[in-house]
This record gives sequence, C-alpha cells and structure tokens, in this order.
Amino acid sequence: MGHYIEEKGLATAGISLVRENTERIRPPRALWVPFELGRPFGAPNEPEFQTKVLLSLISLLERTDGPVILEDFDEDPPGGHSFEQAGVFCPVGFPKPPVESNTGALREIFAEIDLMQPWYNLSFDKRGRTTFGLSGLDIKEAVEFLSGFIEGNPKNPREDMTLGEFFRFTCEDVKMWYLEAATAKSDIQNSRSAADWFWGETNAGKLLLALHPKCVKHADEGVMHVGKTQLIPRSQEHLLND
Repeated sequence: MGHYIEEKGLATAGISLVRENTERIRPPRALWVPFELGRPFGAPNEPEFQTKVLLSLISLLERTDGPVILEDFDEDPPGGHSFEQAGVFCPVGFPKPPVESNTGALREIFAEIDLMQPWYNLSFDKRGRTTFGLSGLDIKEAVEFLSGFIEGNPKNPREDMTLGEFFRFTCEDVKMWYLEAATAKSDIQNSRSAADWFWGETNAGKLLLALHPKCVKHADEGVMHVGKTQLIPRSQEHLLND
C-alpha cells in the first residue's frame, strides 16, 4: 500500500516490530524498533521517549535513497524490555506434567480452566467486555480442538474460514482467556510477565508449545504458516528447547 501511495506523490513511513516480516514486505520506509508486540513506541507513560521514536520515524520521510529504506532504532525503552514491576503476576500455581497424550493434556488443562473460571468471570464483570470469542468456541471446546493436532488433524468446524485461520483464532482465544482471567485479581499490567506466566507456568501454554513441531510440518499451508510465524512469541522461543 505504501508504494501505491508514494506513486501518487505522498511519502510514507511505518513502524516495524518484526524485522523479518518487513524485510519480506519491503515497504518504502520503515523503522524497526526492538520493543515487544503491542508497544510500537516503547514503554507506556514515557512521552519523551515516545516522542524520540516518533521523530526518528518522521525523519525517514526526508529520505530519497529508496525505493526501500529500513532503519533500526537501537535504543531500549526506559526500564528495559520486560517492564518489570513488583509483585507476583498470578498467585495460582499449576502442576506442569508433560503433554503426553490428548487425554492427559485435556484433563490437566480442564482442571486449570475450572480453577480460573471464577477469575475470568470477574474479569468480564469488571471490564464489561472480552477479547475472547474469535473462534466461536467456548474455552474447553477451543482447547479440545487444539489438542487434536497433537495426534491427528481435527476437522475445521467453520465453513466461513480456512483451517489455518480457525487455528490462529482458536490459539488467540485460549491465550486471551487465560490472560484476562489471570489479571482479574492482580494490579500488575505487565505484558511480559503475563506472557512468561502463560507460556512457562500453565498447561495450556505447554499445549501450544507442544503444537509447534506439529504445525511447522503440517500439510495445511495456513496451519504451517501460523506455526512458523505466529504461534510462539519470539520472547518465548527458548522454551521450545526446554
């Protein structure tokens, strides 16, 4: 889109949070920033730093040495990348058995969901909204669908989207259900700590990690693409080797 706009005489520039994607897409001008997803200008409530990032982006509009310009913003946000805050993210602890079979995995995850359900309900009551529900499944149905990839290839229950799209939406539903439930009784709004908790401490997180080797070799191109590029955040990829 940027190239089409520039053909009409208007300069464009954008923020890049995933450098590899930007290298493939090749927009006219882009500023890669080393911040976590969802924070393209760095730490919240840091207007001076955010202004610095914005000015760096705007400065690209003066560049004419294209057709493709990709610059790196090489400063860390105030407080570092983890935005650490005092306290414990979620005081509920879960056993972490290995995901060996659908039956064992589902039993452990359903037990987690039963523990977290009152917290999810509280979160919904407090916020009056939820980001859960993209797939149209309830939380246990979503987990059951995903667990089907461990030992087979579950049928796509939606005719209005591809298997890859439905797989992505269901993964996002599970993650968001857990994160909304966990934040209901915590004052900590630390997205990195939340991610560390989900991926490192919950059986649902272990299920998604176990899906990775299945999905990156999946026959369905959409599922394979999600497995390679969207399933596991870069900050949690080290867990794939644990």
